[in-house]
Amino acid sequence: MHRVITLGLHHDHVWGNLEELSALAATGRVELVGAADADAELLVKYRERFSGETSESYDELLGREGITAAYVFANNRLGEDLVVKACERGLHCLVEKPMAATLAGAERMLAAARANGVRLMVNWPFAWWPQLRHGICMAQAGELGQVWQVRYRAAHQGPVELGCSRQFCEWLYDAELNGAGALMDYCCYGAVLADVILGRPESVTGVRVSTGLKPDLSLEDNAILVLKYPNALATTEASWTQIGKLTSYSTTIYGSAGPVHIEPDHGGRILHATAEHPDGIELTVPPQPEHLQNASAHFLAVIEDASLAIHPLCDAEHGRNAQWVLEEGIRTTV
Repeated sequence: MHRVITLGLHHDHVWGNLEELSALAATGRVELVGAADADAELLVKYRERFSGETSESYDELLGREGITAAYVFANNRLGEDLVVKACERGLHCLVEKPMAATLAGAERMLAAARANGVRLMVNWPFAWWPQLRHGICMAQAGELGQVWQVRYRAAHQGPVELGCSRQFCEWLYDAELNGAGALMDYCCYGAVLADVILGRPESVTGVRVSTGLKPDLSLEDNAILVLKYPNALATTEASWTQIGKLTSYSTTIYGSAGPVHIEPDHGGRILHATAEHPDGIELTVPPQPEHLQNASAHFLAVIEDASLAIHPLCDAEHGRNAQWVLEEGIRTTV
């Protein structure tokens, strides 16, 4: 049985992941030991919903005996340090996207995992969409011909408007703790997707804009990164000002044999246009392994079986490469 601690509760994605882990605890494969956060309100929320003890000290929880793994759901900057500490104690780690606030932090995390022989997995929520994984497989198998563009757009009206918690918003709107604004929060998805499909680009150009629609926000609320390859390009878009989900969270992979368009969320379709079917036809996604059902199922599977590869989207090396793209986007902002 793996005994798991949670370091940080101030990333709102933590609650859904803990629900997944709690469901797995009923199988006897995993135990929720407890959670740490500096915010007492979040510790109360944890105790109301999950088993295990709580602490305001990350180090105290890390010092517990018999721990084998850690979930890290802190702000991007703090998460860097917590993952390194956990890896140095020999703990397998799952950290929420985008892995870190900085490239240097991502590299420290990756180095700590390698040096201590533990698994480090980056959770990207879209990795659990079967149709997206199928589209990636098609591209990697050459079924789309030469891939010449990858496009992803992530957008909503903004963290506050979306109803995110006070604790989440406080660090998302802090450039040091987040790493940037909408660029770090949402361009990260397209960055890791492009890295998995196309690899490292020759160059990255970033455009960051504060629209003025959020007068109290000092960070950018919209951003686009353009990734240039020798014979391809990728674009990753982010918005904290878009009303509704129209055009949001969909992926298009363009190839010489026709594009695939991938709708978001569970149940979304994957459509493929070809010379014979220029308007596109819906594809059937093959049955998927149980360990790819969600982040917790996959994390538990890869720490139980060292021979099982972490899905490329969640592999820490791709996460580190995405961090390089984000930092280049910030550096080259026009």
